[in-house]
Amino acid sequence: MKRFFVVFFCLLCTQLFYAQIRQFEGGRNGLNKGGLNRNLDSISDNEISVKLSGKTKYTDYKIISFKNDTTIIDTTLTLKKHYKFNALRKDNFELLEFHNQGQTFNNLAYNFTDISQFPDIGFRAKQFNYFEIEDVDYYHVPTPTTEAMYRTGLQQGQVLDTLFTTNFSKRFNVGIAYKGLRSLGAYRRSLASSGNFRLSFSYESPKGQYEIRGQAVNQDFLNQENGGLTGDSLIAFLNNDSNFSANRGRLDINLNDTENNLEAKRLHFEHTFKLLSVKDSLHQKDFSNLKIGHSFTRDSKYYNFKQASVTPLVFGEAPIIGSVNDRTNFLLYNNNVFLDFNSKYVLGTFRVHSGYTTYNYGYENLQNNVVGITKNKLKGKAVSFGANWKGKIKNFYIDASSNVTPGNGRFSGSNLKAIASYKKDSIVTIKGHLEISNKLPNFNFLLHQSTYNKYNWETNFASVGTRNLGGTIESKWINASVDVTNINNYTYFDANSLPKQFSGNVNYLKAKISKEFSLGKFALDNTLMYQKVANGNTVFRVPDFVTRNTIYYSDNWFKGNPLFVQIGATFKNFSKYKANAYNPLLAEFTLQNDTEIGYPTVDLFFNGRVRRTRIYFKADNVSSFVLKKNYLSTPNNPYRDFTIRFGVVWNWFI
Repeated sequence: MKRFFVVFFCLLCTQLFYAQIRQFEGGRNGLNKGGLNRNLDSISDNEISVKLSGKTKYTDYKIISFKNDTTIIDTTLTLKKHYKFNALRKDNFELLEFHNQGQTFNNLAYNFTDISQFPDIGFRAKQFNYFEIEDVDYYHVPTPTTEAMYRTGLQQGQVLDTLFTTNFSKRFNVGIAYKGLRSLGAYRRSLASSGNFRLSFSYESPKGQYEIRGQAVNQDFLNQENGGLTGDSLIAFLNNDSNFSANRGRLDINLNDTENNLEAKRLHFEHTFKLLSVKDSLHQKDFSNLKIGHSFTRDSKYYNFKQASVTPLVFGEAPIIGSVNDRTNFLLYNNNVFLDFNSKYVLGTFRVHSGYTTYNYGYENLQNNVVGITKNKLKGKAVSFGANWKGKIKNFYIDASSNVTPGNGRFSGSNLKAIASYKKDSIVTIKGHLEISNKLPNFNFLLHQSTYNKYNWETNFASVGTRNLGGTIESKWINASVDVTNINNYTYFDANSLPKQFSGNVNYLKAKISKEFSLGKFALDNTLMYQKVANGNTVFRVPDFVTRNTIYYSDNWFKGNPLFVQIGATFKNFSKYKANAYNPLLAEFTLQNDTEIGYPTVDLFFNGRVRRTRIYFKADNVSSFVLKKNYLSTPNNPYRDFTIRFGVVWNWFI
């Protein structure tokens, strides 16, 4: 991965040396005449400032998602961009951060609207910053384009996310991106270090008969794990003991020589060949066409838990007294062939596909010889079938997909997704969605081995059945969503860190509403989420209410409006609930029945935009000066104290 980063750094430096700042003709008002895509963020009149030829528009700088949805590169400064300015680069409203960026997150809510087709390796606490196959974008740009995001770390370190993409021709694009993070943290043994390298490309033959796109992704996530504060140190933190308030590194921790690491590599490509193409009567677009295609995915992951010496007081007995080095491997190959057909008679695009998948999960050697488990690998193969349909009838859109893997293997199951939406210009969008999934739990629930006796099991769990029904409404008046989820055979880790399945059904309601009120240069943005677990709240726990309220001022400063600013404060609060505990050996969250967590926080921010550069200053948790020291991420892991952060996002367009 270091070699990839060096190559990318050279490309970036080359662009910086030859880049020139150019002004878009027509100025500020001229940018709004084209009508921008507003699907992601509200777009103001601050857009790409670059001089283009008469045949090129700023809307030609396109981002194409894995699902072929297209948006444009957006250089505006909005409140939604402020919410996404973090290490994940996503709005983390439904997550509870640990004190250091690059660490894991506890859940304030859960999302069951995009369930994967097959079980994964597990160790889910390590995968919040993981780029799934759907998270890697493709691009189409008329000139070489770069984006760089920088954000300071805690105590020492930073996160840098850089992208360079260029079209060598109108039909061939390459994008290279790398996100590197390293942050020391305020507590002992809380270092976080990660890297996400992404390479994507797309190509179309001159007549559009053959198309191919692909991605190569290399990721690693290393964390020193301290096991949280000891009992005495936790009391000192909660009581705001002056001996430790200025230097959190003096507090005692449970683990002094422990770290875990997740590494992943993925290669994916998809290509199609057009067998039949019939033009309409005006010969302007395809009336119908038939394509044959093939996709290939190789996905490998391994999880490693290491200790210099065993700690029986934390993890229980072990047959050795030396070092611990538990390593779990996972390898998946998937080949998929498909036929695409579009015609006015099917009102859109229809796809049928069949896939062949092999998997290999487990351990090279038995990690523990005294617990009686003899199986160290789970291997298998599966054949799946499915269909997809994307259609449009005036202002109504339908996107449906189904997958079935027959048999009784570990990959057997089914998945059905359907989204129906109605769009009325940019005024209102109404969506309804349904998802029905049936599959086995992740592999670390089925087989796990460790040097520690307690963490060895081989289970025979039933498939988890998930049914989700919900809808959203997005309009200039209000945004709202509601999801009702029913889970059968819900699988979890209990208070003893052992895998269990709930014998009943978990019934989960999540409703969220947001609205912004503005008056002149001031605005108040509000988001309220209500949750209720009607059945299964002994194993599935979320806070009843989560709120976020941001009051802010925005204006252009100085003559000629060179600087656009946003200044404000964000208040966030969630009601008390028995939040899950974190187990660093499993890299999973487990139940606990002793401690309730729930508290408010207040953050201050000053953001500015100068041309294509967005500058961010943020003061985290200023409320820690006046409120109780009860802010925790888990029962023994504190949330961050007052911290000042700085960062920038910068775009170049040659």
